[in-house]
Amino acid sequence: MEQRASIAVVFGIVLIDMLGFGLVMPVLPGLIMDLGRMTVDSAAVWAGWLGAGYAALQFVFAPVIGNLSDRYGRRPVLLASLLGFGIDYLVMGLAPSLWWLVLGRLAAGVTGASWTAAYSFIADVSPPEKRAANFGLMGMAFGFGFIFGPALGGLLAVLGPRVPFLTAAALAFANALLGWFVLRESLASEHRRAFDWTRANAFAALKALRRQSGATVWFIAATGFWMLAHVVYPAMWSYVAIAAWGFDSKAIGLALGVVGISSALVQGLGLRYVAPRLGERMAVTIGVLSFLASAVLYTLAGSTAGVYFAIVVGGLQGFISPSISALASRAIEASSQGELQGATQAVGSIAAIIGPPLYALVFERFHGPGAIAQLPTMPFLLAAAFSAVTLALFLRGLAIARQTPPSPSARS
Repeated sequence: MEQRASIAVVFGIVLIDMLGFGLVMPVLPGLIMDLGRMTVDSAAVWAGWLGAGYAALQFVFAPVIGNLSDRYGRRPVLLASLLGFGIDYLVMGLAPSLWWLVLGRLAAGVTGASWTAAYSFIADVSPPEKRAANFGLMGMAFGFGFIFGPALGGLLAVLGPRVPFLTAAALAFANALLGWFVLRESLASEHRRAFDWTRANAFAALKALRRQSGATVWFIAATGFWMLAHVVYPAMWSYVAIAAWGFDSKAIGLALGVVGISSALVQGLGLRYVAPRLGERMAVTIGVLSFLASAVLYTLAGSTAGVYFAIVVGGLQGFISPSISALASRAIEASSQGELQGATQAVGSIAAIIGPPLYALVFERFHGPGAIAQLPTMPFLLAAAFSAVTLALFLRGLAIARQTPPSPSARS
């Protein structure tokens, strides 16, 4: 009962955190245009660099945050992260100039540790056989936040472009206050380890984790390629929808809502009731095949119904990330769960830096007057190839994991 309550609290924290993130999505372009006195094209360039800067700082600081959580516990790190987010949103909401907005956004990249701490918390309180399902609940929280956050932000934007930022700040502060009273520490003192700066970076973390289990590096690499594949959705879906299917803003919003709902349902319900019967190997395989099939169906889609069919088929990709995370967490010691999540998030940040410009370049080369060929869905096909690499890396890690039994502390 206590375990369920703890998981419910972390689910609520991640959900509210993602709602705050989604709130500002509809108004960020307008605020950049207003503060910078620039056109939408220039604002898009600024937004792209802001996104890359955010991801770059996450790459640097995620391992630091993960290592701090292994030393001081999940609770203080998670609460500090939420307070940092609140301050960042407040700075952006009150920004008197564009550079203040840039400062707030980049600072969010430093304090954005809720994902790392939340997953480490779940690994602490979940028995090994239930970690995939409970990791899926975190994915469900992300999905619901992605669905409802932008919609609420669009409604609040009627009151002014800064209102969603201030609302997001209020949510973050309220989230931290809730966590202060109801969140209990999940990492026992005997499982903590001293903080070591030499291990507080992605490369050193990978080396240290590899010493515990050779499979871990393969699982993290698989996660990195999966994130590189999955980032095609936020980076290119809207542009492909306009070019390939003639969607307008309303149609794009509705379709992305269905994407979010299908992902949330698969990660929240499918991973709890279906994936345990399949096992992680079959779950990841089905997820990758789902992604591959959806990419082909997007390319063949000649109508809105065809697009929605591709979305539904692709929904099973929600099996992938939580299943890999569960296996990786079982392969290492309890005292290194934060280090694992920090390294994983750092690798994901590399994908967030590389993916969007790569897919944009591919889109440009396969759409428009100077295109090699008119195939605007080519970014999805490239992402499908990355998902196939994910499966290959995952299977290699699984083979190594089966040859090496997990450490006693990892099984507990």
